[in-house]
Amino acid sequence: MMPLTFAAVGEENMIKKVGGKAETRKFLENLGFVAGAAVTVISQIGGNVIVNVKESRVAVSKEMASKIMV
Repeated sequence: MMPLTFAAVGEENMIKKVGGKAETRKFLENLGFVAGAAVTVISQIGGNVIVNVKESRVAVSKEMASKIMV
């Protein structure tokens, strides 16, 4: 298991766990970051990560991405 920040660009990963405070987890869940969901990193710009999750393209900060374990 590793944080999403270490995932290779273009590689599909499975979300294993979403960490952080309750409100952070809820926020990420609402964006589609739930255990078992597929997530693909599209690009990384200055540590921020742009991903495809549940047919949506979402940008998350490095901080948030480090709480998503794949």
